Amino acid sequence: MPAAHAQLASGEIRLAVNDATGLPLPASGVLTGDSSQTVRPFETDTIGRFTFDRLPFGIYRLVVHAPGFSPRTEIVDVRSALPREVWVSLPLASMTATVDVTEQPMLLDAHRVGVSFDVASRQVREQQSSTPGRELLDLVNAQPGWLMESNGVLHPRGSEYQTLFVVDGVPMEDNRSPAFAPELPDGEVEAVSILTGTFPAEYGRKLGGVIDVTTSRDHRRGFHGSVDAGGGSFGTGTLFASGVYGWERQSLTITSGVGRTNRYLDPPAEENSSNAGTLGSLGIAFDARPTSRDRIQLAWRDSRVGFQVPNDIVQEAEGQRQDRASREQMAQAAWSRMFSPQLLVNVRASVADLSADLWSNANATPIDVAQQRGFTRTYAKLALSSQIGVHDLKVGADIVRAPIREALQYRITDRSFFSRQTPASFTFADRRTDDEASVFAQDTIRAGNLTASLGLRWDRYALIVNDSAFSPRLGLAWATRSSDLVLRVSYDRAFQTPAIENILLASAPEVDQLNRRVLRLPVPVSRGDFVEGGVSVAIARTARLDATLYRRAFSDFADDDVFLNTGVSFPIAFRSADIHGADVKLTLPKWGAFGGSASYSYMMGRADLPVTGGLFLGSEAVDALDEDRIPISQDQRHTVRARLRHQTTARAWIALAVRYGSGLPVELAADDLNVADLEAHYGAAVVDRVDFDAGRIRQSFAIDLGGGIELWRRGPRRLEIRAEVANLTNRLNVVNFAGLFSGTAVAPPRSAGVRARLEF
Repeated sequence: MPAAHAQLASGEIRLAVNDATGLPLPASGVLTGDSSQTVRPFETDTIGRFTFDRLPFGIYRLVVHAPGFSPRTEIVDVRSALPREVWVSLPLASMTATVDVTEQPMLLDAHRVGVSFDVASRQVREQQSSTPGRELLDLVNAQPGWLMESNGVLHPRGSEYQTLFVVDGVPMEDNRSPAFAPELPDGEVEAVSILTGTFPAEYGRKLGGVIDVTTSRDHRRGFHGSVDAGGGSFGTGTLFASGVYGWERQSLTITSGVGRTNRYLDPPAEENSSNAGTLGSLGIAFDARPTSRDRIQLAWRDSRVGFQVPNDIVQEAEGQRQDRASREQMAQAAWSRMFSPQLLVNVRASVADLSADLWSNANATPIDVAQQRGFTRTYAKLALSSQIGVHDLKVGADIVRAPIREALQYRITDRSFFSRQTPASFTFADRRTDDEASVFAQDTIRAGNLTASLGLRWDRYALIVNDSAFSPRLGLAWATRSSDLVLRVSYDRAFQTPAIENILLASAPEVDQLNRRVLRLPVPVSRGDFVEGGVSVAIARTARLDATLYRRAFSDFADDDVFLNTGVSFPIAFRSADIHGADVKLTLPKWGAFGGSASYSYMMGRADLPVTGGLFLGSEAVDALDEDRIPISQDQRHTVRARLRHQTTARAWIALAVRYGSGLPVELAADDLNVADLEAHYGAAVVDRVDFDAGRIRQSFAIDLGGGIELWRRGPRRLEIRAEVANLTNRLNVVNFAGLFSGTAVAPPRSAGVRARLEF
């Protein structure tokens, strides 16, 4: 059953189990991978067959056992999208089983050119968030090189809205933060692979970082599924259910989830006024394997969310109410066929329609604004994978067509907040069609301890701007003979398209130019040159250390400006930018009953004006842009994340997590401050968390404590309870402050949550 997903370097293992006479033998066991932290239990069918698909490239340990037979362990190296056939013969228990397999951990993948941080299903299950829909985002934010700003917006190595989500093989290039689109399916996530450099040529358009999400599970016969329910602070409640029925070669999956909270976005003040949100989703997926060479997948999903925009203190006193709503419907189909042992073909197509609306009541201040936007995106892709000798080849092409619709209306209700030349009212409406195409070819060459990755990609972008470019990708890795040390170096050329959200308005000549530093031109494509080098080390066969130095140079650096505190943003481009930094992560998969990780990131980023695009309103916009070079809004110098887990008993665990940030830049000049006015809007405690002389938000720090216990288990059926207290010390942490490009946002105070999960 060939792999149907175009994922980050993923492959497949087909297992066949026989007895000593060659007869098929039903069996069970577990597949583990130390490098990717994979743990996948399995039970074969009645003829001893099982398929593991969507496996990150690497080395795996396969343990197989059956009643009355001696167990056997095999080491399997997955290096290609082409399936690996593994035949295991189990001798009778009375016979001597010879197993020439070491039990030493395989912490490093000696042939991986870049560093990919993998999050396995156990950590996905243990992750909790005080806000529904943010579990996946919080998992990514725990990795080095990633920073989450207000409202769940992820920034990989300083990039704004250049995160590519790939969910079961479908790229999602639009903004997936809670303020812009319905949540990603947290309850369905089985595994996540996260990449911040050394990108395969297969990926483009958004290339700050790639988040590859797997939602479907290994095939099982009969009816099975899970129910996950939880509640906690801020009136939060969630319920998610998944049911699967599997036949010999087909399976049907139905999922549904609902949630609500009184703290959906990150508010601009501690009071958390007017911040309720509700969300829901329904999905259906069908998976069929009509032959041993073919696989067909069909899926449909409907997600929607409605929420209030949180007010600052003045807005709440005036009685302002702003609401936003978003809905996404997606249908996809995929077919893969293995034409020969050396050729695998994948074809995928999807259609998605996303709409988002904003409206205000009559008491809105300082502006009454409404917005209606959306797009319908059609995507199709063809990819061919082949393995010839030491070459692992992949070529393909895709096309995107997306009719876009945008409308915005505003009416100023407080003239003192805006410069005199700002129009008192404004109406905009437009429709355009985005047409994009790409062709790629990549080859991974393995020769002894040396691995080389060579790729070339061509992109074409046609919306308001017409542009195209070739993007080479080069990577090299060398490993010692023991595979305890891997040295890496790579170069990526990036062709990054502007964010699709509000792109028509941001590029429209109807929007007045406020000063000479805002160019009212179409927002261009961003080009980048990414260089990085690093080392991965296995320490005492117990821990793994990954360290990377990188530099990214951009022309037309992509960013955004936030429309007051509505959470609505508009794409912009700085003339150029330079970002450099270092990422370090120490991973302890298992040391007795302990496991965990610790990471540190250093980053420095500067952008050069003028700015193209955006919607700059308010008198502060003129002053904020009166510089030639400014820090990028994600310029946090020091970021630390750590998590320590202890398996207290066979069925219980506890975990302690620590989060630290040195603080983001503040765009207000110290000599132009009106502290009394800022305190009136955001509160004295929030303002006190800003060091105006240094031009930085003060340091943030939070401790999270969680744990879980398995209450009941019988075969595959189990019931567990998980609980967490986030920000244990109840420290006031400010994420962003009064920024032209980020707005103001306060991180969650101390909060608690409890969830129960039943698997059957």
